[in-house]
Amino acid sequence: MSLSTLPSHAAEQVRVVAPVLDVVVPVYNEEIDLEPCVRRLHSYLRAEFPYRFRITIADNASTDATAEVADRLAGELTEVRAVHLAEKGRGRALKFVWTHSDATVLAYMDVDLSTDLGALLPLVAPLISGHSDLAIGSRLARGSRVVRGAKREFISRTYNLILRGALSARFSDAQCGFKAIRADVAGRLLPMVEDTGWFFDTELLVLAERAGLRIHEVPVDWVDDPDSRVDIVATALADLRGIARLTRALGTGRLPLAALREQLGRNPLPVAGVPAGLTGQLLRFAGVGVASTLAYLLLYALLRTGAGPQWANLVALLVTAVANTAVNRRVTFRVRGTDGAWRHQAQGLVVFAVGLGLTSGSLALLHALTEPPTMVELAVLVVANLVATGVRFLLMRIWVFRATHTARPVLHEAGVNASAPAVGNR
Repeated sequence: MSLSTLPSHAAEQVRVVAPVLDVVVPVYNEEIDLEPCVRRLHSYLRAEFPYRFRITIADNASTDATAEVADRLAGELTEVRAVHLAEKGRGRALKFVWTHSDATVLAYMDVDLSTDLGALLPLVAPLISGHSDLAIGSRLARGSRVVRGAKREFISRTYNLILRGALSARFSDAQCGFKAIRADVAGRLLPMVEDTGWFFDTELLVLAERAGLRIHEVPVDWVDDPDSRVDIVATALADLRGIARLTRALGTGRLPLAALREQLGRNPLPVAGVPAGLTGQLLRFAGVGVASTLAYLLLYALLRTGAGPQWANLVALLVTAVANTAVNRRVTFRVRGTDGAWRHQAQGLVVFAVGLGLTSGSLALLHALTEPPTMVELAVLVVANLVATGVRFLLMRIWVFRATHTARPVLHEAGVNASAPAVGNR
């Protein structure tokens, strides 16, 4: 059967039982490779896949005979359909087909079938069972076996390192053309994805990770296609622009990820006597605290060479306190955007005053008892800062950022309906 984005009076609507898996093969001018790919994939699924399936050929405005090949395959093979789009863009094709699919699990793979099909069932099984929300094939995971040139290897690893640094991504391989997502998750997540090209995968994964979804990674056997049509330089530049755009969007809080996390995210497992989210906040706060303490001690030691201990302590603590509040606001308590930023900094300065009283009091007491060397001063300040850190965390949690973990956010952007029932809260 054939499906087009334009109305077709010739096409007959056929009622079929919804498949469990819909595998999309996005193509552009692939008249030569399309048929052997689809026939091989179809034969494999018929023989090895234990659930109902569909293969959807998503033709991205091809100018050769790709559309005719796709329609012929859809006419010959019952489980194959063809979708023809008037505009190019792999992300656009995937978003359209996934949005209109009636399958439980949605997947895609590149037409070159570089990834061994033996990884398909391990890819989608955690999604079918409900254990995970998205799944990706990874060429960089332990256990994967990859054959490709040094140039592509370098670009791939560099790109994933950039993602880790710029967007704090924890998944290992954003670009492997072998991914799957649960349909209910896609319905909520896809309206927030803006990219229509090659960055689509990365944006989807970053948003899913920020929303607290579980991403399952499968090590794959992957052999590079020497006849790949991908323009590496153009794709890399587009990806870098996408990273910059997504970084700005996440930094300004424009995306309603907190509300999406409420509806789709996997809430922390309850622990008796421990408030929800406390463990994660403590770990993140500790990491920020270690960095702040090191910065404070370094700055104090530099200032101490030309100023008295109290002035050096005041300046070092003030500078690091402002930075500490800003980082904890974003990292520890997950506050995005500029709303309330000045109020949080003002309250942070009150918390700073408490820390200043503890550290300055400790210094005053030390100097009242003796004339200590700089190393003794630093040791006393470390102890005083530990106490001040505990007080700072309590004040930030119960006062400065109290609203961020007590108020329930409201969805109002990206077409996500706030009144929709929550799903995926397992």
